[in-house]
Amino acid sequence: MEFLAKVYVILKSTVNDPQGLTILAGLNSLGFQSVESVRSGKYWEIKVQEEDQQKAEVSVSEMCSRLLANPVIEKFTFEVDPV
Repeated sequence: MEFLAKVYVILKSTVNDPQGLTILAGLNSLGFQSVESVRSGKYWEIKVQEEDQQKAEVSVSEMCSRLLANPVIEKFTFEVDPV
């Protein structure tokens, strides 16, 4: 079966986010004063072929742990759905 994984990686809350601070300053300067904070991150859509959803989720989790996220400074979440 084919599955689509939506992977989200973001810096841990204890890690400084200079890109998020720059985006926040830009939004505030454009008049979006209601924005209090911004955390930047990464997003991927990955299609995988696996026997079932559980195997697809295990595979995507391993991808995240081994390559897509740095577990020291980042955390990840993902969704896996049949295509």
